[in-house]
Amino acid sequence: MFSTVRTFGGQQYYELKRQCQKKKVLFEDPLFPPTNDSLFYKTQRVQGVEWKRPKEFCDNPRLFVDGISSHDLHQGQVGNCWFVAACSSLASREALWQKVIPSWKEQEWNPEKPESYAGIFHFQFWHFGEWVDIVIDDRLPTIRNELIYCHSNEKNELWCALVEKAYAKLAGCYEALDGGNTADALVDFTGGVSEPVELAEENYAADADKRNELFERVLKVQNRGGLISCSIKAVSAADMEARLDCGLVKGHAYAVTDVRRVRLGHGLLAFFKSEKLDMIRMRNPWGEREWNGAWSDSSEEWQKVSKGEREKLGVTVQDDGEFWMTFEDFCRYFTDVIMCRSINTSYLSIHKTWEEAVLRSAWSRHEDPLKNRSGGCINNKGTYLQNPQFVFDVKKPEDEVLICLQQKTKRTTRKDGKFENLAIGFDVHQVELNRKYRMHSLQPKVASSIYINSRSVFMRKDMKEGRYVIIPTTFEPHHTAEFLLRVFTDVPSNCCELSLDEPPRTCWSGMCGYPQLVSQVHVVSATGLKKQDSEGGADPYVIISCEGRKVQSPVIKDTLAPKFDVKGLFYRKKQSQPIVVQVWNHNVIKDEFMGQVVLTGDPNNQPTQHSVMLQDKGNKDNPSLSGSLQVVLFTSNSLTGI
Repeated sequence: MFSTVRTFGGQQYYELKRQCQKKKVLFEDPLFPPTNDSLFYKTQRVQGVEWKRPKEFCDNPRLFVDGISSHDLHQGQVGNCWFVAACSSLASREALWQKVIPSWKEQEWNPEKPESYAGIFHFQFWHFGEWVDIVIDDRLPTIRNELIYCHSNEKNELWCALVEKAYAKLAGCYEALDGGNTADALVDFTGGVSEPVELAEENYAADADKRNELFERVLKVQNRGGLISCSIKAVSAADMEARLDCGLVKGHAYAVTDVRRVRLGHGLLAFFKSEKLDMIRMRNPWGEREWNGAWSDSSEEWQKVSKGEREKLGVTVQDDGEFWMTFEDFCRYFTDVIMCRSINTSYLSIHKTWEEAVLRSAWSRHEDPLKNRSGGCINNKGTYLQNPQFVFDVKKPEDEVLICLQQKTKRTTRKDGKFENLAIGFDVHQVELNRKYRMHSLQPKVASSIYINSRSVFMRKDMKEGRYVIIPTTFEPHHTAEFLLRVFTDVPSNCCELSLDEPPRTCWSGMCGYPQLVSQVHVVSATGLKKQDSEGGADPYVIISCEGRKVQSPVIKDTLAPKFDVKGLFYRKKQSQPIVVQVWNHNVIKDEFMGQVVLTGDPNNQPTQHSVMLQDKGNKDNPSLSGSLQVVLFTSNSLTGI
């Protein structure tokens, strides 16, 4: 999951620290100075800010006081509950926060060696496909000796304030953290992929089966080291941070800190009866204002749970912002949940290992349609296929595929203002098994993401064996931006960008001929297949070949009437060369030939549907009838045809 780390602005933490210790001075960061430019990009919202070093506003400063905990954090004077909620989730995952706060023991204040302190810290975030090391000095914005942004319960515990400063430096300034997205912060803390789920729109509260399936997914993400956040959508400005009668707050990001199946009952009854309740625990970044319904801290429902079980769950009767509720109530009151999957790519893990493909590209404009790469969504039929295209293979009969598209966020500065995300999304088309060049006519669409003006969009789908093309787009044409595409499959997918429109011309093309005629063969289905040696079902597959190149379909198990639905694409040098379609029966020892048909191109360049009898190639004078095959043949001399 973790890769090499790049330094931000070329600042090397250990070299800068060594220089400061040698000169016996405290570090001053020239890239993020203590000025209003580091606080605001639009207006000076807060007056009287003083940048102070920790020893100037507290005694005995520490990174951690009594360890790290989700209870450490409180929201400050900027609207960054989303960031505080993400930090709360991060604090519960030791392996993750130790990546964000590297070498934390070395960075901790050492009272026994005060001369070693150099006023410099560094933190790491995942940024557009790579880990970035951010160096900061220890000066923090205060008013009347109080931190004005993210802070801890303990005045001298500073890990969250320093992490926030490093994140603000990456974003451009503190104001850039106002009204952000929890999903973005979760991804930046983990390098994972975030999956949004709309609880209200998909009606999980009323559908028990869907709710149980979702709980299993949420539980799996939690148990495998992922981070989860949730919120109640605010439909108007007046709704923002409005408190409901149940104690929950609208338009407010909550961190999910635990997911459990809680055993009900006491003593032996709890084990033999084995009744369990799906439960979820959350924390309000304000550190107060909790859920007051069933299973809230002091509710009588907790009497149904043994004292030992309550202790294991950490149930406390305090207004500390953390509370439990049933998953059913959770789906009833909350409208959105974000699951950030910690994608495991290690072959040494006992859990599911994913194969990851990471590709960078861009939407760019050009007057030549064949070079333009900013065509907009599929609604723009004339330009849609001008977008970047990426091909990948699903090599199992069925595989779960995760696709994440992320646009590159521009750095925020006072001069440039805050970058507004473009509305982005992608479609997935099933294509011929041997496609190597860009699509120039629409192929069947099998999946699509939502289109939204967020930094990233995500799709999870079970897909059948075959070859597919992903077309990432902006919603409107002519927009430009860099983007990152990540594709996760169970086995390697050979994902790559399709950059060529047609076979390249070489110095040998004049002598050997250049393929002018494009032929697409679509084998739809077969009926009445007969095995030569025995009765019963077969395991048929199709081989399509032309001019020495071939395409082989997946094997269809135990049938004499298979639906192949397989396509092949051939660039023919000679129209007279036939296309041969053969049907074989798969066998562990030796495959059995079942028959073939020979096709020629249609001179009118129109789709031609054939329903032809298969012939045994061993005896052409007296062919055995071994079933019929339905084939569609399309030929074209133009790029726009295929």
